[in-house]
Amino acid sequence: MLRNMIMNILQFVWPSLFICSVIFVSLRIAWLIKNKSKINLHNELMMFLFGIYVLCIFYVVTFQDVDWSTSNFIPFREIFRYEFGSRLFFKNVIGNMIMFSPYGFFIGYFIRTNKISVVAFLSIILSLSIETTQLIIGRVFDVDDIMLNLVGAVIGFLIYKVLDKVEDTLPSSLKNTTLYGVILLIILAVVALYLFNIGV
Repeated sequence: MLRNMIMNILQFVWPSLFICSVIFVSLRIAWLIKNKSKINLHNELMMFLFGIYVLCIFYVVTFQDVDWSTSNFIPFREIFRYEFGSRLFFKNVIGNMIMFSPYGFFIGYFIRTNKISVVAFLSIILSLSIETTQLIIGRVFDVDDIMLNLVGAVIGFLIYKVLDKVEDTLPSSLKNTTLYGVILLIILAVVALYLFNIGV
């Protein structure tokens, strides 16, 4: 089900992803060459992935059809509407947490904070902005989405902190940003193979 959700998003957002990727990569390479900066593959990939994530979030919150729902300002009302384990529960409850997990991870990576309060504050600001924008453009505002997004962001941040602790235990020979970049490329390749059913 997760694979189908991702593929449904990519089906509509890939033109924007392609164009924005070309713009980002070309400008970034030009900047690196002009400033004669050393390339940190891992950091460049993380910035690139963050850009892709932002575009996907933009699609999800502005273009998906929501004719089946109405605005909700009462906490937990929508969450308890769905039967636990059902398709709608996975899509609307788990899906909202999964959607914001990368945001919490990116906050941890780029800001390097140890405070969950920082993650919570930034996540609430973004989620509240998304819900308010949806209300203004004729979609729906759901306070439950804000709570679920917050939980997802905290989970993503905790995943980052666990990986950061693992990194601290590695020998110095393995603490290499180039190695991290290669590992990230391999992970992305495996994810792409899975999503597009290549070799399956």
